[in-house]
Amino acid sequence: MQPGDPVILGLAGSLGAGLMTGAGALPVLFGRRVSERTSNTLLGFAAGVMLTASFFSLILPAIDHAGERYDGRLPPALIASAGILLGVAAMWVLNERVPHRHFVSGPEGPSGTRLEKIWLFVIAITLHNFPEGMAVGVGFASGDVGKGAALALGIGLQNMPEGLAVALALVGERYPPGRAVLIATLTGLVEPVGGLLGAAALMLAEPLLPWGLTFAAGAMLYIISHEIIPETHRSGYRKQATAGLTVGLVVMLILDVALG
Repeated sequence: MQPGDPVILGLAGSLGAGLMTGAGALPVLFGRRVSERTSNTLLGFAAGVMLTASFFSLILPAIDHAGERYDGRLPPALIASAGILLGVAAMWVLNERVPHRHFVSGPEGPSGTRLEKIWLFVIAITLHNFPEGMAVGVGFASGDVGKGAALALGIGLQNMPEGLAVALALVGERYPPGRAVLIATLTGLVEPVGGLLGAAALMLAEPLLPWGLTFAAGAMLYIISHEIIPETHRSGYRKQATAGLTVGLVVMLILDVALG
């Protein structure tokens, strides 16, 4: 493989984005605490980044690629719609089958698990990270390095508040700060797995590119609607969360246009 191989770029980009999860957790090493208001604002920012990335970096390029292969406007729209629905369905199944927990809304998935509450929360964040890594991988596999880089940077930025949330939760359960940062970092390292699988699959079967892009978008849209936004709105800081979402949306839009 050449250094510019999309698979290598997808792996490297998703690895960098995943490591940003650990970077976001670093404040706990210095005894820093983050208010719930700030946490909700940062998670709103993450939702805004993912929302823009889903449409501008994944869905629209998928429609363009499908349009190059099929005549007419309807087939690309149908392919994009089917890919989004498949991504949503996949995350719905995982959400129902894999036990995990959100600190505000409580446990989800199968009942009767013996895992500690904190580990159910860690699993929830890990579930978030896989489709994000896949999105970076398929972004590079699309052949547009700038768009892949924008996705990697944007998703890396939105990973930071998630990493901080994991580390703060672990410290609150009396885990040593160093171990909390390590665990938060590990939750992000599922992203290069998703990035590698996404990029490799699409390079082996290039016609699947529109499907892969929209599948990743659908998975992220599910996470935004089902997980992140409800979490940020349950504590009474809706205005701050909405402001964070707006800023995240604009930041990712600028990154996508400037780099893509």
